[in-house]
Amino acid sequence: MANAQNEQSLEDRLAEAQALDRDCTTLSRHVLQQLQSFSPDAQDISALMNRIALAGKFIARRLTRAGLVEDALGFTGSVNVQGESVKKMDIFANDVFISVFKQSGLVCRLASEEMEKPYYIPENCPIGRYTLVYDPIDGSSNLDTNLNVGSIFSIRQQEGTDEDGTALDLLQHGRKQIAAGYILYGPSTMLVYSLGTGVHAFTLDPSLGEFILANENITVPEKGPIYSVNEGNFWQWDDSLRDYIRYVHRHEGYTARYGGALVGDFHRILFTGGVFLYPGTIKKPEGKLRLLYESAPLAYLIEQAGGRASTGTQDIMDVVPEELHQRTPLIIGSKEDVALVESFIKEQSRQVTNT
Repeated sequence: MANAQNEQSLEDRLAEAQALDRDCTTLSRHVLQQLQSFSPDAQDISALMNRIALAGKFIARRLTRAGLVEDALGFTGSVNVQGESVKKMDIFANDVFISVFKQSGLVCRLASEEMEKPYYIPENCPIGRYTLVYDPIDGSSNLDTNLNVGSIFSIRQQEGTDEDGTALDLLQHGRKQIAAGYILYGPSTMLVYSLGTGVHAFTLDPSLGEFILANENITVPEKGPIYSVNEGNFWQWDDSLRDYIRYVHRHEGYTARYGGALVGDFHRILFTGGVFLYPGTIKKPEGKLRLLYESAPLAYLIEQAGGRASTGTQDIMDVVPEELHQRTPLIIGSKEDVALVESFIKEQSRQVTNT
């Protein structure tokens, strides 16, 4: 009797494994399905996404051993173009993206917040028709305490060669993006992307070395319970933002969640609804987040998921950068929650106008 039960259990397990194999959708397969084509353009985008996924695998592997290998944690002692102290993982991750794409033949240049100028790949430019814009490690202040971090990416169509590295075609609004997404390095490694046909999430299966479809056509709720903001900056904001925070403090149904890494905080908002804020301050009204590398790619995703992203006065996707490393305030998440924050900003503006 026991043997029969064991045999049945084994058969059930085999059937379950076979069903899983049939239902698995890899990232490369999904991209081609989304594009509904096997054309050269579709194959290029699929290859680009596979390269991004490869970079994510390298970075994830390094992060899982960060406390065990030399030169994985801590600062380099240098400062990047943003005036920020550089972590060793920032440099490693940036180098990974360069290495992965340098021999791809797909990308003419790479632009990263860790590099003052775009990384130009002249040997790729005769055939490479794309530019990759990315933040190699977002939230690197979390690294030394083993909290989640992420990578953010955006793919744009190459326009011109700009051999001097100025990359003026990058100074265009976010609607020029043809794909965007992020990789979240947490309890599992997830890749979330959009080609303009919805937002889709994949989980890395380490045993297969593949990103497998986990959530398809993600839709952010119209309104959510989460507000995510660094309230330590409360007295550095203008009155409108402080009034908004006072509002959520006085009303039931709101929960504060802030992890200090944009990708992790955004990921929560995407699935549960609510709003993430990184406003400017009175002294620095332009804010901290970079438009090209952080705000615009996530704005692309949230719009595809049915949400919104705003500076407080303008849709992020409509902002045209004047320089490569331009910063911008960011209010992003569920439509109703973003609109609520904007209403406080508009009310203050109206009061100022009437005085």
